Amino acid sequence: MVSLRIGRRRAYAVLLLVPVLAAAGCGTPPPPPVGSPTGSATPPVTTGAPAPTAATPDTADQPAATASPTRAGLRHVFPVRATKVAYHPTHSAYPGTDIFADCGEPFVAVTDGTIGEVSRRDRYDRQGPQGPYNGGLSVSVLGDDGVRYYGSHLTEVADDIAPGVRVRAGQQLGTVGRTGNANNVCHLHFGISPPCLGEDGWWIRRGVIWPAPYLDSWREGGNREPAAKVAAWHRKNGCPERPPAR
Repeated sequence: MVSLRIGRRRAYAVLLLVPVLAAAGCGTPPPPPVGSPTGSATPPVTTGAPAPTAATPDTADQPAATASPTRAGLRHVFPVRATKVAYHPTHSAYPGTDIFADCGEPFVAVTDGTIGEVSRRDRYDRQGPQGPYNGGLSVSVLGDDGVRYYGSHLTEVADDIAPGVRVRAGQQLGTVGRTGNANNVCHLHFGISPPCLGEDGWWIRRGVIWPAPYLDSWREGGNREPAAKVAAWHRKNGCPERPPAR
């Protein structure tokens, strides 16, 4: 069982070929064809990144999550409920995965937990700050395993989804879309991270460990859990106050 203590600073605890997306948000190479193995990846694309910005998402849309007790052995499911999906095990600039599926396909809760941050407005502007609003419409879930699961570029957020609402594994949170800096390509950006309550930032929420090994398991009906890996990252890095230097 992984124990995760949340404080201010420390804790223990893609079907289609697409252009490379913007480096500050989704910058994944084209996904393999459907049915292809996702474990034999080409190296991540290396592109220039915009300078860090002090701008942060509107806190009216992004309230802090409420921590839940951590639990091991929880059921985990693949975050997109669709027959045709593809994803690449690497991502540009930081750990994360772009899951490619048709716009409108359901985005679901990976495990039991509580809704944390929700954004129902697309505030991304190519001429504005790069980073804080790249995800467009988005939802995160603080799982009962102590891990935050984040999905963005949504077309819409389900009506009953709001901060503090309890959800179950497989419950629909919204639909796959192309808001934010998705570059007109339907996909879900998926990130795994610790909650870092009190000192959160978009650079943590977007993902800190590679999701592909877990997605591979969940897609095949397995239950590989990321809690230990997230806890180890959190012990080493705490809750960084700014994006990592590049």
